[in-house]
Amino acid sequence: MPTTKKKTRTQPRKPAGKPKPKEPEVWRLRLYTAGQTPKSLRAFANLKVICEEHLKGRYQIEVIDILEDPTMARGNQIVAIPTLVRELPQPVRKIIGDLSNTERVLIGLALQKVV
Repeated sequence: MPTTKKKTRTQPRKPAGKPKPKEPEVWRLRLYTAGQTPKSLRAFANLKVICEEHLKGRYQIEVIDILEDPTMARGNQIVAIPTLVRELPQPVRKIIGDLSNTERVLIGLALQKVV
């Protein structure tokens, strides 16, 4: 007599109902600076304002001073200071300058569509 295999479920069934809302994506940003220069300080201040307005609670900023750790700049192909690097979400994007032109920063970070 032929045998039949029973199908077994390896994962428990999910209860029917509304799907869980997707967690908001966290943006990981790196700001490369060269010490406490006015331009570097302005870039950080401008970045904080932009993030609080457009990414409130969904961002992480890491400031890297290339005077203290020059290998980070070389390894990440940083050619000018200050430079903002959006690491997440992908793709990586770079913006050079003090980030004072908010509209350009928003477009560069893909937070605002080009008009």
